[in-house]
Amino acid sequence: MSTKTISLFDREILLKAVGDSFRKLDPRQQIKNPVMFITLIGAILTFCQLFTAKEPFGYVLQVALWLLFTVLFANFAEAVAEGRGKAQARALRASRRQLVAKRRRKDGSFEPVDATELRKGDVVHVSAGEQIPGDGDVVEGAASVDESAITGESAPVIREAGGDRSAVTGGTRVLSDELLIRITADPGEGFLDHMISLVEGAKRQKTPNEIALTILLSALTIIFLLVIIALKPYGLYAGVAFSITALIALLVCLIPTTIGGLLSAIGIAGMDRLLQRNVLAMSGRAVEAAGDIDVLLLDKTGTITLGNRMANDFLPAPGVSPERLADAAQLASLADETPEGRSIVVLAKERFNLRGREVAAPHAAFVPFTAQTRMSGVDFPARDGKPARQIRKGAAENIQAWVGAQGGGCPAAVTGAVESIARQGGTPLVVAEGREVLGVIHLKDVVKGGIKDRFAQLRAMGIRTVMITGDNPLTAAAIAAESGVDDYLAQATPEMKLRRIRDQQGARHLVAMTGDGTNDAPALAQADVGVAMNTGTQAAKEAGNMVDLDSNPTKLLEIVEIGKQLLITRGSLTTFSIANDVAKYFAIIPAMLVGVFPAIAPLNIMGLASPLSAILSAVIFNALIIIALIPLALRGVAYRPIGAAAMLRRNLLIYGLGGIIIPFLGIKLIDVLINAVHLV
Repeated sequence: MSTKTISLFDREILLKAVGDSFRKLDPRQQIKNPVMFITLIGAILTFCQLFTAKEPFGYVLQVALWLLFTVLFANFAEAVAEGRGKAQARALRASRRQLVAKRRRKDGSFEPVDATELRKGDVVHVSAGEQIPGDGDVVEGAASVDESAITGESAPVIREAGGDRSAVTGGTRVLSDELLIRITADPGEGFLDHMISLVEGAKRQKTPNEIALTILLSALTIIFLLVIIALKPYGLYAGVAFSITALIALLVCLIPTTIGGLLSAIGIAGMDRLLQRNVLAMSGRAVEAAGDIDVLLLDKTGTITLGNRMANDFLPAPGVSPERLADAAQLASLADETPEGRSIVVLAKERFNLRGREVAAPHAAFVPFTAQTRMSGVDFPARDGKPARQIRKGAAENIQAWVGAQGGGCPAAVTGAVESIARQGGTPLVVAEGREVLGVIHLKDVVKGGIKDRFAQLRAMGIRTVMITGDNPLTAAAIAAESGVDDYLAQATPEMKLRRIRDQQGARHLVAMTGDGTNDAPALAQADVGVAMNTGTQAAKEAGNMVDLDSNPTKLLEIVEIGKQLLITRGSLTTFSIANDVAKYFAIIPAMLVGVFPAIAPLNIMGLASPLSAILSAVIFNALIIIALIPLALRGVAYRPIGAAAMLRRNLLIYGLGGIIIPFLGIKLIDVLINAVHLV
């Protein structure tokens, strides 16, 4: 999908959010946020005091309106966060078209049907230039596919039958060749449908930490409510006239309305920031867990490595020139359409400027690779005075047997090179012409560029990386050393992957797993954060709780940063909110009591003009601070990889101290303005 960022100040989003702010006043929705629900009740009770209170009508009306605005601003923050996701969903819906699919009948012929009629298990045919009508797996053929509508990445990808690159997504376009695809999702249940429902935020559930914070805020609200209820009879006993309006204002200013109003927006914005980086989070729980993970398991093939063995070097036998070895290897690979075969042709061209030659029949007879012979090659007949040639490349033992059958032998240097390559984790292919062994081709699974630096960054963040592979221990050790992972698990089965994750979780670690294959699905489901690659199988994508649309395993670094950013933002604004309440306490209480207890006049350090202006100033500030903090809640507090102690000091200095100073300045400024225009 497009990675275009929806602007925070998009006019359409803001207008829609204003309307949603009023719709969310429905008590059935508002009660989900207890702090704001209490504030709404307080606003209603204050409105009821308009004609019965002893205070001036204008003063009571202003307090009631600002209390209502406090709730509306909190609803507005949540609506803006939701609106950004819904804007992404609208863009996705707009990109969908009515497609006609070619569905296979029982007799093998194909019939045109509307794509909405396709059901799980149907087989469809898609040719070059056509859109894929639904999610599915390629069962026949290989083709280049444009997935930019989903991933935003313009470079096409190869999708082919078998292996871990068979999954295709509805709405993508075939660019070359043709595919037979078995549909894996019924209408409305496809990946794009699921994406739309997720980005709309309709299914977002609160995380355990968010629930715990909500309970804490509710508890603080109840405590302050009981204190306010107790103040009424105490005021009568002490000779202080605590009005209902004053008590409600005091309650709303002292309960944690700031974080209560922004809590939901912070969670929704975390999922939205992931979406902007082309990562689809299935739940807010997964985003939050990403901020706390300390162990990362990565599948090797297609995740750490490119997934295809590539020719890396030519190692000639004694007495054989490198050019001759490369020439024979290229000739034996010209008709080899596998990634390995193509890489041999390219390496010979790059190293020795050897170009492709005309070897079409009847000048050459190609020998295809089979599981029995484990080798392939080409035979040239005697022609124009040149002798016949037989060239083979393949597994060392099979080539040695073929050469031995013709009376030849394998030099000790070649045998040593084969063993050395195997120890390094590579794959040796021996090349022979007739009875003569020419040398060895070194194939290796290529580690993705820049991945070692990314793993170093993860290590600096306190995350331990573990590579999971089905390779033998020698190969696994070589790839682990080259990629820079901290540990590896070789010859891993799905059961072993699952056991490793459970062991780590049993040791109180939070574990993330990235993978793309069906054999990764159990581990992805067990992990606290399971990131499936979009290029992977349907089973992997369904098992994970995140899908990386770019299929970049190092994207986890950004996922972790966003998770930590969500936790830091929530913690920072909670610190600010509590400090804010302390400042408002010193603003209101002394001003309310100074008339009866002159001795506490020094506590009125802001010199607020009167109890009425103090209360109104605090209520106005309480409402405005929520709207002022919406951009910070949606963008998030910047994450820096520093220790927990340093982060706590930074939070206390910026948001703790700031949460105390800003209300003093803000309330004093509002008090001056109120008295300047004679609002009370």
